[in-house]
Amino acid sequence: MVQQRTNETPASKRASTIDPVDVAQFSALSEHWWDEAGPFAPLHRFTPVRMGFIRDCLQDLPRAPATEVDRSRPLAGLRVLDIGCGGGLLSEPMTRLGADVVGVDASGENIEAACAHADGVGLSIDYRHTSAETLAEASEQFDAVVASEVIEHVADLDAFTAALSDLLRPGGGLLTTTLNRTLRSLILGKFAAEYVFRWVPAGTHDWRKFVNPAELTETLSRHGFQVSEETGISYDPMTGEFRLTKDDAVNYALFAIRI
Repeated sequence: MVQQRTNETPASKRASTIDPVDVAQFSALSEHWWDEAGPFAPLHRFTPVRMGFIRDCLQDLPRAPATEVDRSRPLAGLRVLDIGCGGGLLSEPMTRLGADVVGVDASGENIEAACAHADGVGLSIDYRHTSAETLAEASEQFDAVVASEVIEHVADLDAFTAALSDLLRPGGGLLTTTLNRTLRSLILGKFAAEYVFRWVPAGTHDWRKFVNPAELTETLSRHGFQVSEETGISYDPMTGEFRLTKDDAVNYALFAIRI
């Protein structure tokens, strides 16, 4: 059975990282998370390359010495926070790879959708309607944090990064995927994606909130992280697939260790 804890901790005294406009927008689409032809179709196509990067980065993180790890469950023994989990598109495959996943989202509707789907496929996932800062104040600790397609939606990047730092054990890993702030990302990641191809609903992204790798690396460094890997992610219109690439002008992935 799926565990769901809604507002299980008091409101945080830290600066809020939640943008209520973004939360409302995603809440309105919550029933479509698992529709592969719906508004989240690009995220479904994006999932294989994201999961490959997640597996490769997290499988070498330290864990309890007695943990039995095999090739089919390379994330066994790792407690992983999926922050901004939405409907659980990454929480479910990470659970299947052996991770003990806590999926968190600021939208209660998203959490309901995630719980319903996980229940339907027989996965036990700890989904919670809460925020990074609230978890940090409750002294929760994780071996890894995944923040995929989230950074460009938070209200306060510095406060968000500080909370993630507090949530990670020393030696733990933070994995992010996000959008660069470049002219190409404005054209492709914003206007083309929202208004030409209509891959995502209009207004999904605010280009001014996109963060370039140098800015993100500097912010992470101030909060006790050391970046160990950064790679671009490109979309191939011929195959309809995303792939890792040296080109980070639009999308990129970054992995950092909590020192």
